[in-house]
Amino acid sequence: MMAIDFKAQAEALRDELIARRRDFHAHPELAFEEFRTAGIVAQELQKLGLEVRTGVGKTGVIGLLEGGREGQTILVRADMDALPILEENQTDFTSSVPNKMHACGHDGHTAIALGVAKLLSQHRDEIAGTIKFVFQPGEEVGRGAQAMVDDGALEDPRPDVTVGLHLWNSMPVGKVGVADGSTMAGASIFDIKVTGKGTHGALPHVGIDPVVCAAQIVTALQTIVSRSSDPLDTLVVSVTQIRAGDAYNVIPQFAELHGTVRYFRNETRDLARERMREIAVNVGFAMRCEVEVNFVDLTIPVINNAEVGAKLRPLFAEMLGADNLDTTARTMGAEDVSLFMNDIPGFYFFVGAQDMTADAYYGHHHPKFSIDENSLPLAVALLSQAVAAYVLPE
Repeated sequence: MMAIDFKAQAEALRDELIARRRDFHAHPELAFEEFRTAGIVAQELQKLGLEVRTGVGKTGVIGLLEGGREGQTILVRADMDALPILEENQTDFTSSVPNKMHACGHDGHTAIALGVAKLLSQHRDEIAGTIKFVFQPGEEVGRGAQAMVDDGALEDPRPDVTVGLHLWNSMPVGKVGVADGSTMAGASIFDIKVTGKGTHGALPHVGIDPVVCAAQIVTALQTIVSRSSDPLDTLVVSVTQIRAGDAYNVIPQFAELHGTVRYFRNETRDLARERMREIAVNVGFAMRCEVEVNFVDLTIPVINNAEVGAKLRPLFAEMLGADNLDTTARTMGAEDVSLFMNDIPGFYFFVGAQDMTADAYYGHHHPKFSIDENSLPLAVALLSQAVAAYVLPE
């Protein structure tokens, strides 16, 4: 690979990266509503001379950077959507839209990918191959990647390798998570409807109480991880919503449970589903209630390709020092970037972005989520280096 000081070149973009990220942060847009963001992305890519396609998966944008010579196609993915959260931070760039906030770092991801496009476009003549920049909508609802794939995002040309990153605000700036294998979980959601027989709260013996049944189901579901799943496997079963009734003196007809299952292996997901259905239906039977259980898949696990990891880690170590690479970094959080990596070798890494000036640590999706913007130029350098490993030959 050509000897390019990506760290220095990315540092030269610092002010631009910060300004861009703050602009996106101040103007958050929810899933499939990223019209302003997508418009800016498309405009900036066109200024760089990239071939641009808009409206992919409704609001997604694709930019093609064609090199001066033939070679591989590398997909670089960034997500653009915000969350339905009322921001509690007080800054010059606090969200200007009530109940919408970039509380996960996607504002940074979009700014970073634009920075990578700018940096690498300066080396267009040396590039052997094509860089395919994919700016994705709707990651937070788990449907954006699929929408883009359905719209042909992986065709014309089809990528040989996929790379991407996530700013990670529980990891200090300068640290990078570079684990092989499953690094982010697959995610399913579930709905359990419990049907009893409504009655007056003072006459419980006349009805069949779905609330008590639902409570028993919640408790019993906790045994799946502790007693049905291999202790060395990784599984999360979380009931996150319970809904029943409208009056304090009425036992309702129905109760509903909603939640999520997170897993690293499809076999583990299937086990969890089987046991959840058995437990819910049979507890319902014992409590004289009818129970319906439904599952919906959102994402599959993010699985980093070992060969890609072996190629990138030495380059990252040269830039940051081997001690700053965490080869064990994993999370049960989910990411639909996995759909771009499903049958394409890929690598998705975490870039430390912990804000050490904050009064306390506030994690992803919190109303006070924040990042250290020193992570932005470093992320551009790392992602540029990852792409260059494939398209800038020695």
